[in-house]
This record gives sequence, C-alpha cells and structure tokens, in this order.
Amino acid sequence: MFHGLYALPDADAARADDLAARFALPRLSAPPADGYWLALGDTRLELVTAHGHGAVYADFVEGAARHRREHGGGSGQPVARAIGIKGGNRPSVVDATAGLGRDAFVLATLGCEVTLLERSPVAAALLDDALSRAAADPATAAIAARMRLVHADAADWLAALDPAVRPDVVYLDPMFPDTGKSAAAKKDMQAFQVVIGDDTDAGKLVAAARGAAKKRVVVKRPRLGVLLGDDKPSTQLVGKSTRFDLYTPSR
Repeated sequence: MFHGLYALPDADAARADDLAARFALPRLSAPPADGYWLALGDTRLELVTAHGHGAVYADFVEGAARHRREHGGGSGQPVARAIGIKGGNRPSVVDATAGLGRDAFVLATLGCEVTLLERSPVAAALLDDALSRAAADPATAAIAARMRLVHADAADWLAALDPAVRPDVVYLDPMFPDTGKSAAAKKDMQAFQVVIGDDTDAGKLVAAARGAAKKRVVVKRPRLGVLLGDDKPSTQLVGKSTRFDLYTPSR
C-alpha cells in the first residue's frame, strides 16, 4: 500500500508542498509503520518501505547514469541504433513509459530532445526530483534541458497530440508482471510493481504511438518476450537479453 509523501525534518517544506500539490500526493506527518511512501530529504526524493529493502530514486547525475554518460558507448548503444541515431541525425523522441527515465536520459545525453510521459504520480514525482537535481549540476544541466516531463496517461496524450508537433519517434518500454523466474528482481522493479502496478494495458499504446510518430515506434522487450499488441513489427534488433521491435507509423 502506498501512503503518500513524508518530508524529513531537514527537507525543504516548500518543495514538499509543491510536489504534493502537483502530483496529488497526500502529505504525511510521520513515516508510516508499513507499506510504501515517498520520503523527501535534504538531497533527494526516495520511494521507501517499512519492509527493509533499499530506497528507490531516479538519478541522472551520479551512479549508473554518470557511468553511462561518460562511458556508455555513444551512438553505438542498442537503444540509440533502435531510435535511429546515426551521424548527425538526432530524432525527437517521446518516451511514453518513462519509469525512472534511464533510457530517456541516454537519448538526451546523445543529443535528442526527449519528452517523458509518466502517468504514475509516484514515478512522475521521482522523475521531477531527478530532473531538478540534474538541472542544478553543471555536468548534466544541458542534458536535463533536453528532457521534458509530462504527467499524463500516454495513450490519451498521444491521441490528443497536435499533428504539428508530432515526434519523430515514440519509445515504449512497458513493465509487465513478474513471471516468478527472477526472485532476486531489482529493488526498484519490486517497488514499482507494488506501488505503481504493471502496464497491463500497454498493448493499446502501440496503436496510439503509431498514430503519433512521424518516423518509427520502438518497443523494448525481453529477448524472448511476446509482441506488444496485435501488429507485427517491421524490423527487430535482437541482443543478448533485450529486443527492440520497430513499427512504422500508421499515418
């Protein structure tokens, strides 16, 4: 069960009020005795739990994001090839299932303008916090400026998109139920599946994405995962553990 947002004593109270208002998060006066909640401290916002495993947060400055920024392989990375980054071409991208924003950050690092769509208020708040920290850091400020967060249902947002501002690419990386084959799933995915839920309606996103994209739709899947929706992709890029299904636009 998710409870809301708790601001630690050293947190910026105005920042907590702003997050609670923009993402409709209940404000907590004390940390709960069970379940999950967002905890705002003096450095970042985290999804925490009373059950003992570590905190979950989005970060574009340090850790894995910094390593990928400095040593990630550039335009040769699989996600970059799937999106269509080649030479000086930098497609505009809508990441319609932003999650913690990891792939969106890679694409923005490579020079793409990326709109991050996230319908979960918890994930959107974590992304907002990460983008604020990235914008304040000289090493990532220019990258963060190429990333725009929109808290909305992706299918509805794409369907209502003005044709004049259609993106080159719509990128989908939906989260599906745990199959039970990976008991040691990463802590962030465990927390997301409990708090945010699975993208069980992700199939309809392909149709909405194909109607919005100008050049292609890219769906990231496990290498042996089933297709998303009823349509067959025009091309597949298959790696050791991941597959990218590419679809042509429908208009």
